[in-house]
Amino acid sequence: MANGQEIVLDHNAFLVSETDEKGIIRFANDDFCKVAEYTLEELMGQPHSMVRHQDMPKKAFKSLWDTVQAGETWTGYVKNATKSGGFYWVYATVYPFESCDGSKGYLSCRRKPSKKEIEEIEKVYKEWNKEEGR
Repeated sequence: MANGQEIVLDHNAFLVSETDEKGIIRFANDDFCKVAEYTLEELMGQPHSMVRHQDMPKKAFKSLWDTVQAGETWTGYVKNATKSGGFYWVYATVYPFESCDGSKGYLSCRRKPSKKEIEEIEKVYKEWNKEEGR
């Protein structure tokens, strides 16, 4: 995959990951590994932010963390980076949960957003990045 190239998710793609309370990956499904271009072994134990794209405004992740740490479900659009320097957009639902072993963490389920949704959120994120001086 060429550096900076967009990967468009398949309509059936459903990316799932689980992190601990600090955002460290403890599970990733095959769709997530394939799109992000990492093996499960490469992702395990790493911060989920390793796939964060530089274009993502800090404000978006503050909203995510404030919401899930308050015990609520967050939904929103996220631009992620691939291992080779490409990127992909997802519509994410992130929610707090307790694992069967009693540990707390977050589950993130992501699907393909529409082109129109991406175009609209790109405008919002550009404004937020301007506000952040980026």
